[in-house]
Amino acid sequence: MKLNFEEMSVPELRKYVLEHRDDMEAMRSLFHHPSLKWKTMPLLATADGTQIEANIRIAEEAIAKRIQQQNNNQD
Repeated sequence: MKLNFEEMSVPELRKYVLEHRDDMEAMRSLFHHPSLKWKTMPLLATADGTQIEANIRIAEEAIAKRIQQQNNNQD
């Protein structure tokens, strides 16, 4: 029976990969797990260097949110 790596949680998949280090499909599934994907920030400036104010605000808010999350986790 073949396992469905896409339905496994990250901790389950990580445990499986550590136990089956030669299973490349499992490793790929772990590295490409949807919950581990980084969010892409929008462009902060155009090709000619003009700042995109709306995107700068989005980036600032995302950074502030991340800092707040990290501070909450340290408490």
